[in-house]
Amino acid sequence: MTSLLAAELAARGAHKASFEEAIEEHENDITDGPHNARIFRRRSSVLAPDTSAPEIGETGSVSSLELPKTLTSERVRRRSELARFRPLDSPPANEPEAIELPVINEHTLASSSSVHTPDTTFRDDVMFVPSKSDDVEIAPSFPNSLAPSIKIDDDTDSTVPAISAAQKAIHRRKFLLTFLTLCFSVFLNGWNDGTTGPLLPRIQAYYHIGFAVVSLVFVFNTIGFIIGAFANVWLTDKFGFGKCLVIGSVCQIAAYAMMVPAGPFPLMCLAFMIIGFGLSLQNAHCNGFTAGSGGNIATKIGFLHASYGLGALISPLVSTQFAQQKHWSFHYLISAGLYVLNTAALWWIIRGKRQEEVMVEIGNTNPDTQAVSSNKYKQIFGIREIHLLSVFALIYVGVEVTIGGWSVTYVQEKRHGSSNAGYISSGFFGGLMLGRILLMWLNRKIGERRALFLYALLAIQLEVTVWVVPSLVENAIAVSFIGLLMGPMYPILMNHSTTILPRWLLTGCLGYIASVGQAGSAVLPFLTGLLASKFGIVSLQPFIVSMMSTMIVVWALIPRVRHVPT
Repeated sequence: MTSLLAAELAARGAHKASFEEAIEEHENDITDGPHNARIFRRRSSVLAPDTSAPEIGETGSVSSLELPKTLTSERVRRRSELARFRPLDSPPANEPEAIELPVINEHTLASSSSVHTPDTTFRDDVMFVPSKSDDVEIAPSFPNSLAPSIKIDDDTDSTVPAISAAQKAIHRRKFLLTFLTLCFSVFLNGWNDGTTGPLLPRIQAYYHIGFAVVSLVFVFNTIGFIIGAFANVWLTDKFGFGKCLVIGSVCQIAAYAMMVPAGPFPLMCLAFMIIGFGLSLQNAHCNGFTAGSGGNIATKIGFLHASYGLGALISPLVSTQFAQQKHWSFHYLISAGLYVLNTAALWWIIRGKRQEEVMVEIGNTNPDTQAVSSNKYKQIFGIREIHLLSVFALIYVGVEVTIGGWSVTYVQEKRHGSSNAGYISSGFFGGLMLGRILLMWLNRKIGERRALFLYALLAIQLEVTVWVVPSLVENAIAVSFIGLLMGPMYPILMNHSTTILPRWLLTGCLGYIASVGQAGSAVLPFLTGLLASKFGIVSLQPFIVSMMSTMIVVWALIPRVRHVPT
């Protein structure tokens, strides 16, 4: 019996020694490095034998040692399984590391895209799947079917609600009302420009002034446009789209009221400056809204500027009749009345709202209202393309107004036309209106850039015939066809601007381009007056031909369509 008891005690001692060696090796593995010290402290309580167990004595039982042995083998087995699921951002294999992951349920994962804890961070492209057991060690699963950029959110409905047919009809009706109101404003812009030509000889006769002095009305008109161009960005930020349009329209009413009595010539010049300021604000916002409304922008801009041609067509028919009357300045009563109607329409339809509000009302759910934190003036003037576009607009509008204004004087003096020669101006602006509508298909067929080169070359040839052919009828027909060819140029310019300029600066940029262009409506006619006072009105045609040629060169320098941020 003594030998049997000694053998049993020896076996128990060997088993306890082997168990303590296993514990020591396990401690050395998991405490290798400062990062794992905390994990070791947590797990040592699990791996160590229960201290409440009785000490092994002479009458000890072997069964008291079975529990730690089973737990240790189970723990080692789970850690060996976990080693096969090494995370992507784990250290190399030669640096063993114990990984501790918290328990994450499905609800918590779905409600947040990332989890932040003091000790743990997770990759966005890792989906953690809870284990069936309550163990704290959970193996991450990396699904191959999901891209890293995809985030799954079961609680969010990503479907966009469909817009009903009735709501679409309301959006179309609101856009149509707004667009027609803006077209009427541009119509009055053409009305203003078409008025000056037939009345210019009568203004000279009434005030007894020459070509150079009467051209001052164009100079002051230019000053007003330039002031409006610089003030437009600040006024837009302060008052918004709708109120700026109303301010410009009220300025027109005040200016025409000053011109009705036919007061002193300096008062007329001041009135032309106020007209330039008001037209600058309206022109900028009409073009900016149409360009940012989406859809077929080229067609919309074409019809918008066709309304300009319609106003410039009708106005000379009326002003020519007043030019033959004693109270010629009463023509401006009609202009003032039209702008009263325009002011009422702008306030009734737009109600002083900002452009982004109107865009939402017409169904444009993604208006271009990106905020610009830095100085807008600095950004606009820092764009190289905008200066080329502005130079082209200056030359084009200058040539347009010069032909529409001074051609009447040219025909009366060189072709011996009567006071009815004012209808030639109506023929030019009538061709301008038709060209902006009838030549849309050709613009799309051959490309707008090529089309503008073609129109400019043909217009130069027709202008040469007006220069060298001494026929009143031929000159009148040629001027009408020049208007037909020049008509699509300005809409092409505005449409091209929307493709190469930043959209969040579009209203300011188009306002600057339009204002500089309207400045050309004063600069070139003024230069024409200076040349006419020195060389005679015969200098008109070579001056126009040279300006058209320069316009072609500038258009060639403007870059093609390129992608810009939206």
